[in-house]
Amino acid sequence: MSTARSDTATDSPPPDEPGPTGGQPKRPPVFRRLAIPEGLRPYRAPLLLYGVTKLVGLVVFAWLLEWADDFHKKEPRFGGGAHWWDVLGTWDGWWYLQVAEKGYDPKPLQPLGPGGLFTVKQDSVAFFPLYPGLIRGVSEITGLGLFGSGILISVLASFVAAAGIYAVVSTLAGVRAGTIAAGLWAVVPGAGVEWAVYSESLFVAIAAWCCYCVMKHRWVAAGLLAFLAGLNRPTSAALIGAVGLAALVTLARKETRREHGVAGPVYAMIAAPLGLLTYVTWVGLSMGDLTAYFTLQREGWAHYFDYGAYTLDVLGNIAVGHNDYLFAFSTPDLIAVQIVLALPFLIALMLRKKPPLVLVAYTLASIVTVLGTQQMFGNTGRYLLPAFPLLLAPAAALGRLKWPSLTVFFTTAALASGWYAHYVIFELGIP
Repeated sequence: MSTARSDTATDSPPPDEPGPTGGQPKRPPVFRRLAIPEGLRPYRAPLLLYGVTKLVGLVVFAWLLEWADDFHKKEPRFGGGAHWWDVLGTWDGWWYLQVAEKGYDPKPLQPLGPGGLFTVKQDSVAFFPLYPGLIRGVSEITGLGLFGSGILISVLASFVAAAGIYAVVSTLAGVRAGTIAAGLWAVVPGAGVEWAVYSESLFVAIAAWCCYCVMKHRWVAAGLLAFLAGLNRPTSAALIGAVGLAALVTLARKETRREHGVAGPVYAMIAAPLGLLTYVTWVGLSMGDLTAYFTLQREGWAHYFDYGAYTLDVLGNIAVGHNDYLFAFSTPDLIAVQIVLALPFLIALMLRKKPPLVLVAYTLASIVTVLGTQQMFGNTGRYLLPAFPLLLAPAAALGRLKWPSLTVFFTTAALASGWYAHYVIFELGIP
């Protein structure tokens, strides 16, 4: 049974006054014009829960910024600005806005002087083109500035992502769990970048609906979405691999091959990696070195896959109260430690629900990528935002509660998220 069909049965619209002949209710013209399309009605509750919860967290974040008044003393590029909302366009947001305004200017890697943390000059080509391209396009069409366009895209994409998370979880665990999962995504650690000039919301929107399409065997759509994901973030490799694995398994089994055909899965396998490969190859050719993108990440940002050595180093240091490690930020790092400790339980609970292969492969690959890479440990919550299938089991468990209890939970979580999911990463660390 499809998600939309099951939800419609439990989410019926309020009764109208009966018509003059006692037959079908007759809506006034104004209500007929404002009526929500049938296919969108199931998404009212999850999107309302997500939006209200997210808005509360943002208000708390704004209050904390004004109360602390530290952002006024920081450079606009590095967490500062004239107004509190300017903070939402700093750090990586500054780079995305630069690309949206000026485009790329790829040059051969420029070495820096010895003795510093970074050995090559940072370059905007490290930031994938889909999100800044949309910023530029929306700005040209609407007349909004680049900052406003970036925020608008992130906010709209976050609702699309919440709808996708609802669609996936409700298919596996029911409407109530799907609604709660959408709300949980608003308050998870790292959720502060969902309404900022960051590409996470756009990526999760693509990833969630891509996984949903694979679950429904809509291979052409899944391949196109994975292609777009590859133009948005390098971590799309986890999604691309999951789509390819699911398609390969479908082709390997005679019964599924007969049921779903060959052309769709083959198309998804071919189309999925093209976006990522095309951009990385373009960067390499433009900079005169096919491995330039990876060299830039390693030597310009100190981000590279090290098989978990950095993560273990951080955990060891924090366990004994030391901070003798790269990118040490005490408060974000302590929150990240709690996330890492929770991961084995979340993975085990997810696997108990027996989700489809695409969700398992995508989630595990995302986690391995995050924990196996040297990057800012305090941003672990942000880096794990795409691993939305981890919300499946908590959402199903919370679904057993009555709505009064859930109201208390989400109110508390929303208020607290203004600190741990917003303020901590933007003002006490580097998002």
